[in-house]
Amino acid sequence: MNLMGDRARHTILSAMPDALGARGAIDPAIAVDFPKDAPPLHGKPSLARYRALASYMLNFELVLSYNWGAMDGVMAHRLYWNRWWDRMPPSLIHHEDGFNEDESIRRNWKRNLFRRAALKHALGVAVPSTVLQRIATDEWGAGARVRLIRNGIDVAAYRHGPAVPIPGLQRREGDIVIGTAAGLRKVKDLPRLIRAVAVLPPNVRLVIVGEGPERAAIMAEAASCGMAGRLIMPGFMAEPARWIGHFDLLALSSRSEQAPIAVIEAMAAGLAVVSPDVGDVTAMVSDANRPFIAADETAYRAALADLVANAAARAEIGAANRRAAAERFDETTMVDAYEKLYARALHGYGPFSGRWIGID
Repeated sequence: MNLMGDRARHTILSAMPDALGARGAIDPAIAVDFPKDAPPLHGKPSLARYRALASYMLNFELVLSYNWGAMDGVMAHRLYWNRWWDRMPPSLIHHEDGFNEDESIRRNWKRNLFRRAALKHALGVAVPSTVLQRIATDEWGAGARVRLIRNGIDVAAYRHGPAVPIPGLQRREGDIVIGTAAGLRKVKDLPRLIRAVAVLPPNVRLVIVGEGPERAAIMAEAASCGMAGRLIMPGFMAEPARWIGHFDLLALSSRSEQAPIAVIEAMAAGLAVVSPDVGDVTAMVSDANRPFIAADETAYRAALADLVANAAARAEIGAANRRAAAERFDETTMVDAYEKLYARALHGYGPFSGRWIGID
């Protein structure tokens, strides 16, 4: 949205209207509405609610849906596509970026059937990982309409060191800081990271940046492992380019991921990454970093211990990751791909550039 500038106006409906934490990241100059009188995205499925949603879509030139929470809107679009002789809902493009803990291992078969039916008339399905590309193609029947668009960031913004402190982190001589940035949800399995760090030398500290419902469970795990004094939890922090450089390495512990932005941010900042082998993480990091993407718990703990003990390896891997981030994950590549996809629905108009780019 921010990159579209004044070339588009946005209306946002959420299935969780009281959970709009990301609203603060929208540039104040962006024209955006959060209507109170729109049909609800959440609730018991019914033809009346779907009809109301489909009618509401007639106010727009393009509808973009995101993840399972928006799937009722996708179904409304599907049911009323070509139903009204005098009017047609606008094109809809669905975006999927991952799953919560209830589908982290295996998709819910009822939801899969619903997705398969609802996505039938979606113009495209955008996904950030090859894992999701396979799921959307095979399980949801989206076929050739699936578009793999890698996540991207402003890589250049991460070239410099940290510009703001992390609250609660006062670095002492000899400290090694393992960091992670994540929503504090069960699927992130942050107690696993606590347990892995607890057995490392006492000069190793852990910073978990993020907020969420699992905060108390994470703190309790740290207390039970005897490392509460080595854990820093500053809450959510915006603009990671300004603080991620305080980390010596990034560690993930998730049960499920796709193409995590935190990995790209760490790579751009020149950090080594330790992670379970989930989603596309192995393919994302540099060749030098791949031995530290772990297939099991033993390998995961060994990877953390090895990098904690070897500053030269951290520096070498970090430099390779920085180069890989610049080559693969700059936001200009991502924006170009989304511009081409959205232009297919907007008769060749590119909402990022504000010019006619045609349809490929």
